[in-house]
Amino acid sequence: MTDLSGLIARHKQGERVGITSVCSAHPWAIEAAMRFAIERNDLLLVEATSNQVDQEGGYTGMTPQDFHQRLLEQAKTLAFDPARLILGGDHLGPNRWQHLPAEQAMEKADVLVACYVAAGFSKIHLDCSMSCAGDPQPLSDEIVAGRAARLAKVCEQTSQEHFGQRNLVYVIGTEVPVPGGAQESLDELQVTEVAAARATIEAHRQAFASQQLEDIWPRVIGLVVQPGVEFSHDEVVDFIPEKARSLSQFINDYPHMVFEAHSTDYQTPQAYRALVDGHFAILKVGPALTFALREALYALENIERELLPAGQCSNLRACLEQTMVAQPNFWQKYYAGNDRQQHFSRHYSYSDRLRYYWPDKQVQAAVDRLLTNLADEEIPLPLLSQYLPQQYLRVRQQQLANEPQALVRDRITDVLRDYAAACH
Repeated sequence: MTDLSGLIARHKQGERVGITSVCSAHPWAIEAAMRFAIERNDLLLVEATSNQVDQEGGYTGMTPQDFHQRLLEQAKTLAFDPARLILGGDHLGPNRWQHLPAEQAMEKADVLVACYVAAGFSKIHLDCSMSCAGDPQPLSDEIVAGRAARLAKVCEQTSQEHFGQRNLVYVIGTEVPVPGGAQESLDELQVTEVAAARATIEAHRQAFASQQLEDIWPRVIGLVVQPGVEFSHDEVVDFIPEKARSLSQFINDYPHMVFEAHSTDYQTPQAYRALVDGHFAILKVGPALTFALREALYALENIERELLPAGQCSNLRACLEQTMVAQPNFWQKYYAGNDRQQHFSRHYSYSDRLRYYWPDKQVQAAVDRLLTNLADEEIPLPLLSQYLPQQYLRVRQQQLANEPQALVRDRITDVLRDYAAACH
């Protein structure tokens, strides 16, 4: 039994426990999460998505093995025990190849899941809900489940070949709207019906049996549904436990399974606690981490402008704006409106498409200059109070160094603190 399986078993036995799933490739977000896990002597679940990391590099340029290796290098630097690291693959299926006919897309997906498992990923979210070229829309539960079972078989074979054992755990199902934040109004967001959730589980159970995978069914630990949480560019739909009460009761019928809640970014601390109480024991967070990173860096830039002549400043925000306008592929189809509205969304949207621009060389040079400028200056406490009030309090209480990178990491950790409080 993996440590994650043990945690789920404890939850099913009545303990009020859950786990945060960190879905970010940004090294500062990963570092903050590792340092926080060290502080709490806790497990750390980090997940990569199928569009972010794949056998062809994904949008990060990393294969699953590259991603794992980078995490191991960070763990070594920080003295984080890699035995406490759990790697997950999110939305693994034909997502990246929907433009291809189904069989060709699934052949790519076969390779995808094999690469994830061979690289040491042990938590696998199988998601074949998307239609490929020539497919009906939407797909039936039977088609989705059949494709997922096919991938599960590949996963089991790969695990046996590479590690001589099969101890993977699986998550099935998908949320609505699509991952990464809704692009439309959230007024009509619907909680998944119990009948639909049951149909998803039963279709997958039958599909697993058809692939002679009955023995691994107890390792299907999670079901993704829509609990009534979502965010768009400027809205957040808060979790209302009453609306999901039937779902919360329904999952008790499955002794090895909890819910995995996607798009939980920006919920309130009370909502996170209510989610865990409602058996949404795996809480995924992604854009909120880099949103907090951006908040901290913009706050530091405001401090920089107060302390230094204009000619010495990093001009980080202007650099990001110039880069995003010159390379609009990561935001243009997502942000509507006039020039002013698009400018606002580029910098402040909850969906945080800005996160795709941090690796740009010019942007990174501006970040480095900002950090160097402030490392050479003692940040005055009144300015710290003005722009990073929570970090100011921790500096005053001698819990945090008044140093730029430490301040940024701590702002990211604020997000993780809310999740941890709900999961423990």
